[in-house]
Amino acid sequence: MSCPFKPRWERRKDARPQELLDAALDHFVARGFAATRLDDVAKSAGVSKGTLYLYFSSKEELFKAVVRESIVPLLGEAESLIEQYEGNSEELFRLVMTTWWENVGASKLSGLPKLMTAEAGNFPELAKFYQEEVVDRGEKLVATMLKRGIARGEIREMDLELAPRILVAPMIMMMLWKHSNGVCFVEPEKLGGYLDFYIDMALRSVLIDKPIN
Repeated sequence: MSCPFKPRWERRKDARPQELLDAALDHFVARGFAATRLDDVAKSAGVSKGTLYLYFSSKEELFKAVVRESIVPLLGEAESLIEQYEGNSEELFRLVMTTWWENVGASKLSGLPKLMTAEAGNFPELAKFYQEEVVDRGEKLVATMLKRGIARGEIREMDLELAPRILVAPMIMMMLWKHSNGVCFVEPEKLGGYLDFYIDMALRSVLIDKPIN
C-alpha cells in the first residue's frame, strides 16, 4: 500500500519553512490536530524533527503558522478588493464569494473548518486563535461589504453584526460537507451548483432591487 504522505524529496539537512507548512497542512487536514505528529510532518517534508524545531517551537505554533501563511493573506486580498472595487454590490458579492471558494473552498484549506469544529473543545487556545485570526476577520470583511452597499443604496438596512454570520454560515457548511462521509456528504462535483444557488439566494435577501419571490 502506498503511503499517503510520501516525502516530497530525499531527506536533507535543511528545508524552507513553506515546505514544512505544506506538509503540515496535509497532515492536519487528513488526521486532525491531535493525531498529527511532528515526526510525520518532518518526514513528509524530507527533514529531521530537529530541523522542524528550528522554525516552529511546537505543534501549536506550526498550526498557527499554517493559518497565518495560507488563509490570512487571502483575507487581506479580499479586504483590499472590497476597498478598491468600483462596481456595484451584486458584482462585488459574487466576486468575493466565488474567489473565496476557488482559493479556500476548492483547496486543501477547506479542511481547516472541519478540524476546528471537531477539536475546538479540546484545544481552546487554538480555537480562540482561529476565531480571532479567521472567523472574526471574515465576518468583519462581509460586514464592510454590506455597509458599502447600504451607503450606495444597493443593499437594504440590516443588522451588520448578525447578517455577516448568517451569510458566512452556508460557505462554512459547504466546506464541512466536502470533507464529510456521513449523511451530509455532497459530491464535490455538485458543490458548484450549491455555491451558485447560495449566492443567488443571498443576493435576493440583501439587495434592494432583488426582492425574495
